[in-house]
Amino acid sequence: MEITDVVEFGIGGTHYALDILLAREIVEMIPITPVPRAPPHIAGIINLRGEITNIIDLATLLNVQTGAETENRKIIVLVPEAANGSNTGIIVDDVHSVLRVGKDDIVQMDDSLAKEAYVKGIIRMKEDEKGGKAQKQDLIIWIDLQKILLNLTG
Repeated sequence: MEITDVVEFGIGGTHYALDILLAREIVEMIPITPVPRAPPHIAGIINLRGEITNIIDLATLLNVQTGAETENRKIIVLVPEAANGSNTGIIVDDVHSVLRVGKDDIVQMDDSLAKEAYVKGIIRMKEDEKGGKAQKQDLIIWIDLQKILLNLTG
């Protein structure tokens, strides 16, 4: 069975995932310098160990309301290959875990919806994978981050 590793994170109370191969590292939220006349989804830039890194507000880009709780916010820094060779990070409300998902746990989206919504699939979590307790959130939206970033630059 084909297994995929994903990073599970939250925005506005909804659980999302992205391919772990796209994530270089996860850093705590640090002050972001705004960029004048940048589009609304560009939060600004940060200096991450001497590298200027563009920061994208994923909630704004996905048109999702964020939760009021922002103390756990993180920046997922992407591998340069994910963002056309540039240093890019995305803001998320919180990073939950790294998950191993099998092909049987992924529901493919209808083509018309997937094209418009940037969704690779929906991951169904089993109760035992979340510590044996039934979770109210057992669906995770697996976003196609590379398609999102390609549309930004293209």
